[in-house]
Amino acid sequence: MRKTSKWLLLILTIIVASSITLVACGSGTSEDEATEQVLRLNARTEPPSLDPATASDSTSFEILRVLMEGLVRLDKDGKVQQGSGMAESWEISDDQLTYTFYIKDNVFWSNGDPVTAQDFEYAWKRVLNPDTAADYAYQLYYLKNGEAYNNGEATADEVGVKALDDKTLEVVLEAPTPYFLQLTAFGTLYPVNKNVVESNPDWAADASTYVSNGPFTLETWEHDSEVIVKKNEDYWNKDAVKLSEISWVMVNDSNTAYQLFLNNEIDIDSAPQELTYELIQKGEATSTPILGTYMYVFNTQDEIFKNKNIRKAFSIAIDRDAIVNQVTKGGQIPAYGFVPPGSSPDMGVDFREYNGNLIPDVSEAKKYLELGLKELGLTELPTVTISYNTSEGHKKIAEAIQAMWKQNLGVDVELTNQEWKVFLETLNSGDYQIGRHGWLGDYMDPMTFLDMYVTGGRNNSPKYSNPEYDALIEKAKSTADQKVRLEALSKAEKILLDDMAVAPIYFYTRVYIQQDYVKGVVRHGDGATDYTWAYIEK
Repeated sequence: MRKTSKWLLLILTIIVASSITLVACGSGTSEDEATEQVLRLNARTEPPSLDPATASDSTSFEILRVLMEGLVRLDKDGKVQQGSGMAESWEISDDQLTYTFYIKDNVFWSNGDPVTAQDFEYAWKRVLNPDTAADYAYQLYYLKNGEAYNNGEATADEVGVKALDDKTLEVVLEAPTPYFLQLTAFGTLYPVNKNVVESNPDWAADASTYVSNGPFTLETWEHDSEVIVKKNEDYWNKDAVKLSEISWVMVNDSNTAYQLFLNNEIDIDSAPQELTYELIQKGEATSTPILGTYMYVFNTQDEIFKNKNIRKAFSIAIDRDAIVNQVTKGGQIPAYGFVPPGSSPDMGVDFREYNGNLIPDVSEAKKYLELGLKELGLTELPTVTISYNTSEGHKKIAEAIQAMWKQNLGVDVELTNQEWKVFLETLNSGDYQIGRHGWLGDYMDPMTFLDMYVTGGRNNSPKYSNPEYDALIEKAKSTADQKVRLEALSKAEKILLDDMAVAPIYFYTRVYIQQDYVKGVVRHGDGATDYTWAYIEK
């Protein structure tokens, strides 16, 4: 889901509160005001994009999830159900390559236009169009000729998605994909209104021109300040939507946000890091595991970190247990692999348990450092720099790792931070040495973590490349046989962590504090939060 980075993307705060909510009422409100169905959230930063084709981070996707709807909307249990989204039903061919979706008759865009199969065809091909330069284009490589079109080797007409009529969408895949229906609920696969997009390329940059098809519509977007959405009275399932309004302010300081919570102005929030453990112990905060990995990435094109043994030394020299026990203290699990637990419900085994611990003991760090220095022709390393997006939580982790690298490797480390949108640009441009990163799964399968590091992948910020790794990912994508997929993906993860382009640090938990009167917020295991069914009860 996403850079939590997302990035992931992918991107979270250190304790990953997936939803952060403000309520309109203060202590002096009337009874009528106290039951007003208004939820106020904290996005912390400006969402980089509310265009489904170019969104790639958790902040943007949290807002998009209530503005837009795909063929499927995952239910409250995170399951795929027919009729849950824009598609009334679907059929799958015996060879599992052809999906035929039937779009509901009573679904409309916020400008009154009907939602059609053509909107999906146009949207998906727009993501794949090389000119769009979508980070998440690879999520549509499952379509026949999807990757070829994105690489300029096929035409749009050859891509395996076609509107047979206004309400019938035919999708042809390159290979059987067990999680494809799950993927249709993901933001990159949302439809867009073709006429709106073609008449105004900047349609998604302002509330006055924004057109959506989900449970809410975009009312206000004061950039770097606030986003407000209103209930969509033309939404097909409007009776299930109890909230009249949701707003997101952009308060990045966790102490300021926590004071708002204490003043009963915020309903759900992440507490300041120094209070997390205390609040969990007192039962005032909840910690639940989610499908996500907090990590550092190494720029493999950097003059120092192009060396595999240097990267291994730096990763091994991180005391992951100390990070989660002494710094984050939110129930996180130390990451000795890249793919988190719980990612493989259809494989018959837990992928993390199956592949085991893949990071050597910290005592071996200096051995790899000496090997790397020798290969680089150096006697010592120059000062290196960790880059992270502005956050007290990320800062504390960076300071802890800075001290570990000084102690375990004798290396001096500088820290630099940037606001979220600028930081994403820094990662994408490769203008860094070591970068903070986080990734939340987009669907429940190890592939959602591993396929972003294929050569040339747009979410591949380390610029990692290994032909053997690429081949294993392709093998896992070309079959529905879960045993074959398990073996291919387990080998791929071992290669990735032997090359150590990424240094997983811990597996995320969602740690949040919530007022008793907030009900119905759906938190999926992949870290996504859906406010469609939320309400206030006082």
